[in-house]
Amino acid sequence: MPPRAHSLLIAALLCLLGSFTLAEPNTRPNVVLIMVDDMGWSDIGCYGSEIETPNIDRLAAEGLLFTQFYNNAKCTTTRASLLTGLYPRNGGRGQEQLITQQMLTLGEAMRHSGYATGMSGKWHNGSKIGTRPHERGFDEAYGLWDGCCNFFNPKIRDPEFKGGKIRPFGHNATFLEFDDFPDDYYTTDAFTDHAIATIRNNVASGKPFFHYLAYTAPHYPLHAKPEDIAKYKGKYAEGWDALRQQRLARQRELGLIDPNWEVMDRDGLAQAWQEANKLDPQWQQRRMEVYAAMIDCVDQNIGRLLAALDELEIADDTLILFLSDNGGCAETPGGNDPAQIPGPAEYYAHVGPGWATASNTPWRRYKQYCHEGGIATPLLARWPNTIAAATRTNQVAHIIDVLPTLLDIAGTSYPDQHPDFAQSTLPLDGKSLAPILHGQERPAHEYLFWHWSSNRAVRHGDWKLAWDKHNKAWELYDMRNDRTEAHDLAASNPQLVSQLAEQWYAWARATDIQFKQ
Repeated sequence: MPPRAHSLLIAALLCLLGSFTLAEPNTRPNVVLIMVDDMGWSDIGCYGSEIETPNIDRLAAEGLLFTQFYNNAKCTTTRASLLTGLYPRNGGRGQEQLITQQMLTLGEAMRHSGYATGMSGKWHNGSKIGTRPHERGFDEAYGLWDGCCNFFNPKIRDPEFKGGKIRPFGHNATFLEFDDFPDDYYTTDAFTDHAIATIRNNVASGKPFFHYLAYTAPHYPLHAKPEDIAKYKGKYAEGWDALRQQRLARQRELGLIDPNWEVMDRDGLAQAWQEANKLDPQWQQRRMEVYAAMIDCVDQNIGRLLAALDELEIADDTLILFLSDNGGCAETPGGNDPAQIPGPAEYYAHVGPGWATASNTPWRRYKQYCHEGGIATPLLARWPNTIAAATRTNQVAHIIDVLPTLLDIAGTSYPDQHPDFAQSTLPLDGKSLAPILHGQERPAHEYLFWHWSSNRAVRHGDWKLAWDKHNKAWELYDMRNDRTEAHDLAASNPQLVSQLAEQWYAWARATDIQFKQ
């Protein structure tokens, strides 16, 4: 064969081989990112709860459970970090400013990586034009652009003690706050309906998909279906002090925590059950019954989602991540008012610090605080083709790591320039969790940082320095031997306190936090 003809034949074969390569099925996994709202570390079965969560527990049984994963202690800032891979800027002030054009969102990153993108549920990072999910990378979006709403009818105004507003609720560019919602409407179900329908359309398109499913449950107001509430009737008659001890015993049995750690009976901001129960025993119990029912309903809906993935025959190629945006919530909008009956649409109730201290077992404090009760979150990862079943990791990780992880598994890199705006992007703070998902050790962050309001913390290896707005002083804890933060070592380690505090102040200045030193 003449040399030229031989070269042409090789070129033709290479071209044909290339066409076969392009025609191969996409090997990148689908991704479903599930976030619940204001749920404590111990509120699901695989972390020690009595609440019925078989489908969430299935994620743990068939995947990986993290014991040291952290959020930002607050709805807005956690969601901003989740979506950008960055620590919050401006101290978390103003949800409209938390995601700027210098930040690449997960929706934008995955869309530009060739993924179909969808979002269902709570956004809470802007409701003005230019800040909504369909304007920041999500092809399809439905849900609440604000922080919380009536679960049965989102057009019902908040009570006056909560501002009396209607929360922005929409489907892409169309707001639905004045539309009618059906009599059987419930946000947890509706968000799942939208997620499943969107995923079905994505699969039909042939593209890999990324879907962000952000439930508002179990955030107040405490709204749940009667049949779900009935399952928990009478189960909390012993109160939150007993519940915390019961969950603690299960956590020790499951090996989730060191049995040598000292655990306080309740957080110092919560009343003893015997004292609090004098107000109205039935109302006190019903608050937790409804809260448990809300989590139960989330679990039922995750079961529906898992069934849809099985039916579509894509479960093995889909990475599911499940986590909470902050610890259990001790806020008491409207005060402790038994006239606000937990459950029905016409009332607006909350669990308060007593039940929240049980939700956050074995930790101290709650949402908004930078002690473990505010920032520790469950994280489950299920990806049957990659993650070994029933595994666990004690490696320390943070919400800022989610975006770089998904870019990693999508096979793409973080750009220096935003693809949609004429802006340079801020360098990522997070780093990929992919080695951990593959059963390997990942080099740890040298430092991790937190801030909300005047609460603050920094972790360096096994040392954690925290500032509580009530105590107004730095506290030092050894996370290996005392992750429950029972023994403050600040007085005996002044030099270490000073060193870690300076690291926090430097980070605060770099992220534009206003603080008093």
